[in-house]
Amino acid sequence: MKRLCRAPSLALAQIWCDVLNRARIEVTVQRIYQQGVAGDIPLDQVGPELWLMDESQLVHAQELLAVLRNPPQRRWFCDCGEEIEGGFEQCWNCGAMRLAP
Repeated sequence: MKRLCRAPSLALAQIWCDVLNRARIEVTVQRIYQQGVAGDIPLDQVGPELWLMDESQLVHAQELLAVLRNPPQRRWFCDCGEEIEGGFEQCWNCGAMRLAP
């Protein structure tokens, strides 16, 4: 087993684990219950971690994890001229919905 990464939250750790497992990369979430001792030990040592079962899959797991950590950002322009970035489907300026591409 090899530690792949530390996740910022248990929910995100489980999502990443599920996606990696669906890609046939066997990963487990460790340190699930240690957040309760935060404060008694350093915070960087209590977060959930992803552990890779087969080290031969390390490169593939790191590549997929990089995509999960940095999803592509979408950019579109509303008819009112406002530039909208991120996953927003509605213009914050005029309230118009994004048209299907």
